Amino acid sequence: MFIGLFLLSGCAAPISEDEETSTKSGRGTLTTTGESAINQSIETVAENLAVPWSIQRDDDVFYLSERGGTVAKITDGDVERQSMSLEKDLSSVSEAGLLGFVLMPDFSDSQTAIAYYTYEDNNDILNRIVELNLINDDWQEKRVLLDEIPSGTHHHGGRLAIGPDDMLYATTGDASEPEIAQDRNSLGGKILRMNLDGTIPKDNPIEDSYVYSYGHRNAQGLAWNEAGKMYSSEHGASRNDEINVIEAGKNYGWPTIEGNEMQTGMEAPLVTSGSNTTWAPSGMDYRDETLYVAALRGNAVLEFDLESNTMSELLTEYGRIRDIYIEDEMMYFVTNNRDGRGSPQQNDDKLYRLQLD
Repeated sequence: MFIGLFLLSGCAAPISEDEETSTKSGRGTLTTTGESAINQSIETVAENLAVPWSIQRDDDVFYLSERGGTVAKITDGDVERQSMSLEKDLSSVSEAGLLGFVLMPDFSDSQTAIAYYTYEDNNDILNRIVELNLINDDWQEKRVLLDEIPSGTHHHGGRLAIGPDDMLYATTGDASEPEIAQDRNSLGGKILRMNLDGTIPKDNPIEDSYVYSYGHRNAQGLAWNEAGKMYSSEHGASRNDEINVIEAGKNYGWPTIEGNEMQTGMEAPLVTSGSNTTWAPSGMDYRDETLYVAALRGNAVLEFDLESNTMSELLTEYGRIRDIYIEDEMMYFVTNNRDGRGSPQQNDDKLYRLQLD
């Protein structure tokens, strides 16, 4: 198994984060006015993490997937690294490795989880979704739920989430082959939906297909509101990052349109960074009509008010942010300053928390 740190492919350099910009999307206007004036009390939960990607929690214990192929178990601030026994060797290409990770709803009893990882098979680079069983602090690959998801050298997608319908959702990238995002027979450039045992739900929008939505470049965040409305975050090709409202069977345009562009039969984003700003959005979560989005290149936690359709930078002093997890009134977020693109501070990477109210 390959263990190490990975480089994250960057986007075009953003303008100054203090410079005000205004962009229009097909569904509203997004105004960026700089960092929020809200003064938050932020605590460090754990330090010395190795490029964490996904945050999961069971009672008071956190489980964080790390791209090099380990899971950081965090109890009262103490970090214990759990190994991972996978059938395939993790890929070492940029952005790849152990990515999405979710605990099964019955984890406390079953000790099972689901993971998304990138591997190399002969000359092919692919992604797969697998069920894992935790045995003596070792996560062992139990069975494959879905395999041969296109990967390539960049744009792996990788976010996993269990929706309010108890279905598993997975974001997949276009594997640096933009045209496959429009091919509904390809698993690349999509948001996929499946039963927790890996079978295709009978009510998926395309018969006998995992594809839930298509036309995505590199979505890396998923969240739902109380009514079950689904949102995703997506990297643009040259800035033009997006937050989308996801509906079953819809086409989100890549590579035909992006950012502010519109075309019949394709969905415009809820908000976009526009052509002057880069967010590189990753993990996200929802609370009280607000989306909280991790920004890698933006070096921020972004706060989207869904009622006014406006964005502010909630936090900007912690470097590259990869994932966000909200429970009750607490928000947890992890940095990725050790992924080869950041400027690590002492004891990076870290898991932080703050009280939203």
